[in-house]
Amino acid sequence: MTEKHGRWLAPGPLVIASHNAGKVREIQALLDNYGIECVSAATLGLAEPDETEATFIGNARLKSLAAARATGMVALSDDSGLCVDALGGEPGIYSARWAGETKNFKTAMAEVHKRLAASVSVTPSSVGGINTAHFTCALSLAWPDGHTEDFEGKVFGRIVEARGNNGFGYDAIFLPDGHEQTFGEMEASAKHSMSHRAKAFRQLVTAVLIRGAL
Repeated sequence: MTEKHGRWLAPGPLVIASHNAGKVREIQALLDNYGIECVSAATLGLAEPDETEATFIGNARLKSLAAARATGMVALSDDSGLCVDALGGEPGIYSARWAGETKNFKTAMAEVHKRLAASVSVTPSSVGGINTAHFTCALSLAWPDGHTEDFEGKVFGRIVEARGNNGFGYDAIFLPDGHEQTFGEMEASAKHSMSHRAKAFRQLVTAVLIRGAL
């Protein structure tokens, strides 16, 4: 078995295995202080591999390894999504696919509300319109030789009517616990301080950046 958390990420270019411009911008913001220069898969003309795994970590690893082997560079992939308790965890790993080929997340958010309204199951998560949910972010950092470092972060909250034009994806309908603004209303700095992606990145920084810089 490959030894985990045994490599360090040096400052310099890093392939971001994503064609999602909003996600790439967030990742660059989170890595700005560590001398990392993010280069997106779209910029490099890399194809998006089919996400055939059943977990966020599995799909993140699949994408990071494909990008690392195609470029000969270290690559980072983020597989993330919204999991709504009353919908049995959907859209989950299919969060991006609910937005269709055009990545229309207004349609995807409308679908979440439609399915919640049509749900007839009465569970602790849906009673009283609470509509509890969480975002999950799985990060996989891959080297061309096949070594990976994997991390996962979550943030919990509930589904509300869409509010705000900041962020991307499902941000406008997600109200994190203990806050009065949705991710779509928050300034980027506020979201980055407590989001699922921020939590996963704190793990990554501790494991492969801070000690590696000493």
